[in-house]
Amino acid sequence: MVTTTGWDFPRAATSVALLVEFAEGHGIPAETVLDGTGLGADVIAAPARPGEAPAQVEAHQELAVVRNILRRGGDPARLGLAAGRLYHATSYGIWGYAVTSSRTVGEAIALALRYIELTYVFCVPELRTDGEAVHLDCLDAGVPYDVKDFLLARDLAAIVTLMREQIGLPEHIGEVRVRLPRPADTTAFHEVLGTVPEFGAELTGVSFPSRLLETPMPQANAHTAAMCEDECRRLVAARRRRRGVAGQVRDALLSAGGLSRDMESVAAGLSMTGRTLRRRLAAEGTSFRALLDEVRESMAEELLTAQALSVEQVARRLGYGEAAAFIHAFTRWKGIPPREFSRRTGARRREGAR
Repeated sequence: MVTTTGWDFPRAATSVALLVEFAEGHGIPAETVLDGTGLGADVIAAPARPGEAPAQVEAHQELAVVRNILRRGGDPARLGLAAGRLYHATSYGIWGYAVTSSRTVGEAIALALRYIELTYVFCVPELRTDGEAVHLDCLDAGVPYDVKDFLLARDLAAIVTLMREQIGLPEHIGEVRVRLPRPADTTAFHEVLGTVPEFGAELTGVSFPSRLLETPMPQANAHTAAMCEDECRRLVAARRRRRGVAGQVRDALLSAGGLSRDMESVAAGLSMTGRTLRRRLAAEGTSFRALLDEVRESMAEELLTAQALSVEQVARRLGYGEAAAFIHAFTRWKGIPPREFSRRTGARRREGAR
């Protein structure tokens, strides 16, 4: 029983609202947190009208919010742990109610993973069994490197918070693992997770005895569970239809290795005109240029982290005519030049390997 969904899906604006609340608690104004996201405080704060779904944001917009928080300084993992404690069952809307009303812990986890696109995770959970143990892993493949520590810690803290509240477990929920180097001070991890985790692990996640899967959920209700799952199913289907064209464009760009492709050629491959493609993408809240930037940013990060190519070679690989244009774009994405990014990520990888 596993999930295969990636993290690049639309999500309710609730998560961004929680991050804004978290940032304001750390002295960072909302306008600073939302800078460059295309989101206004009115969108984040507005409640859904009766019969309407809450406002949605794209994954890249939430990533921009996280980057704005991290630019103000502080340890990313510690900040992520603190932010993750804000994610209670009620934060997830109908998904949270569906999980709460499930019959057993095992059924709750299975439902949670089936409709993971109704959550806010970036490190997508996967369930695996190993004899008498069950492992809920947080997969971080493809999560941008500059925000990975924050999101690993946040998503893990949110999972532990949810399990602790929903199952009524004591503070120590089981074995906890993190793909992060051991910090000098582990107090924050112990306070949030109920234990000092295993640092430098191959996978981030929580492990517990398989017998826990048969434990009845405290607020189980068959009628409510069925009704909530029907609504989850409807919402996921609607969201997948909404992101269809943007997803196809991303796939087309990725298949070209992030190389420069004009909108007309991509549109032709999707059997539509460039004008139609532009209109369809605008209806989904994005644009061809934004998607091309997303693909190039992701690939640039992977290539620079691997440190197998020079900056000039990465620029050519991504379709830039001149390295200067790539350096300018990368600095706009990450706030630092590509050589500095490569130096920092290389140093952090070596530190984590020790």
